[in-house]
Amino acid sequence: MDKIIDILDSIAYEKGLKIEDVEQALKEALIKTAEKMVDPSLNFDAQIDRVNKKLELFQKLEVVENDDERLSGNSLDEYNNLINPENFITFDEAKEIDPDLEIGDSVNYDLEFENMGRNAATILHNNFEYKIQRFIEENLVSKYKNKIGKIVNGSVTRIDRAENTFIEIGEVKAILPRKNRIKGEFFRIGDNLKAVVKAVKIDKSLGLIIEISRTSPKFLEALLALEVPEIKDERITIEASARIPGSRAKIALSTIEPNIDPIGSVVGVKGVRISSVSRELNGESIDCVEYSTVPEMFLSRALSPAIIKSVVIDREGSYGRNAKATVTIPSDQKSKAIGKSGLNIRLASMLTKTDIELNEIEATNTLSSSFASNDDDKKEEKVADTKDLEALFK
Repeated sequence: MDKIIDILDSIAYEKGLKIEDVEQALKEALIKTAEKMVDPSLNFDAQIDRVNKKLELFQKLEVVENDDERLSGNSLDEYNNLINPENFITFDEAKEIDPDLEIGDSVNYDLEFENMGRNAATILHNNFEYKIQRFIEENLVSKYKNKIGKIVNGSVTRIDRAENTFIEIGEVKAILPRKNRIKGEFFRIGDNLKAVVKAVKIDKSLGLIIEISRTSPKFLEALLALEVPEIKDERITIEASARIPGSRAKIALSTIEPNIDPIGSVVGVKGVRISSVSRELNGESIDCVEYSTVPEMFLSRALSPAIIKSVVIDREGSYGRNAKATVTIPSDQKSKAIGKSGLNIRLASMLTKTDIELNEIEATNTLSSSFASNDDDKKEEKVADTKDLEALFK
């Protein structure tokens, strides 16, 4: 046990754990071993003395009154189990050991672990290894829970029969379920791919499971943050996003800086930035919409490229919480509002979190009538001008 401190430090360094966690794991393992080898009803404790580089194991006895009923061996605890009287010492006996002891204090009796035999060493090793593994898993869970919504890179190591793709990311393996894969995507072992961390959980049989996704709107937002410095620097904010993976997506952008065009910055010169993100998403088309705090305006922009006549939101519902909206639209704009296979209206509804109902009206010919009346006025003016000219030659 003389080198115990050096061993603990080495384990902490190799496993990437805090030294306090490793020490706690050893103490808990030592107590479990003592309970198994001696008596599970006794109270044990352990202490690591870093100064003298020693590991101390001892039995704890609580100082109680001389007539305490727990000394009789007939008392029951809260679980209706008999209380072992060997866990207690009378006040008078404790005073003989140390005159300063009071009721409720503890008296410790040292135990020699070396005297417990070879089986004790095996049990200690197994308990300690189990505790260390739990700490490693807890650290990994904490680490990757902080990465939820963020991009990770990995190499494909396996694809099972259900077409779930397993990716190695750092010290762990993540799973990309088929449902989280963009339609039309296929991977091979050795391929490198990007995805966003969707969920982190512990399974009793499989252990740590990190689920990643390429279909989540968060993946689109994370890719844009990598490609557009203004988003990464929070000069442009992604207020909302909606995707139909592999087909089309819409993002709502805003900025508080007057010298920045949010849509132009995200699209980039000649569409370089948005095209790069689109290629990563297997050719997914991305529409950029300028966000507005006015619900009607935002919904109208979300339905672009259609030109909207009016928007009425049901105020009994709550905007942004699956409220209902009636959108009045000219008949010649209906196909644009709905989009191919209904993609445009579906994405607009997802982006604004509003159920949209289209109210179609006939397109008016007011503009053409106005042009026609202006042409007639010009003709009359030309005729009048001609008559004035004819009078000069009479």
